[in-house]
Amino acid sequence: MTTRPETGHDELTPPILAYLATQTLGRLATVDPRNAPQNSPVGFTHNAELGTIDIRGWNLGESRKFRNVEKNPAVSFVVDDIASVKPWRVRMVEIRGTAEALRGVTLDDGTTGELIRIHPRRIISFGLDGEVPPR
Repeated sequence: MTTRPETGHDELTPPILAYLATQTLGRLATVDPRNAPQNSPVGFTHNAELGTIDIRGWNLGESRKFRNVEKNPAVSFVVDDIASVKPWRVRMVEIRGTAEALRGVTLDDGTTGELIRIHPRRIISFGLDGEVPPR
């Protein structure tokens, strides 16, 4: 079986940003105080001004993921989907980096709340160019 290496970046490239703009849900992996991983589905936005991924949510400041980031900023954020079954075509972006658990942030609607802000350090993508991966 032939495998192709994943494409690694250290910035959010135009193809990655275009793909992320079509998606509404990702998964945020954090590390809890016992050093165990926790993975949560989250909504997200790209903060073009800062080059970050911002995660908001109802009662975010009370969540385990928020507390995890406060203690350990190492995160991995994944967005993926199946673009086609026949032919088989998957797309994926993984953003590894550090995150900030921010309180008292002014949100888009003018309210104040909590935010997890991911600063990308390594970005891995696959299938964004329409390639069909080997099976």
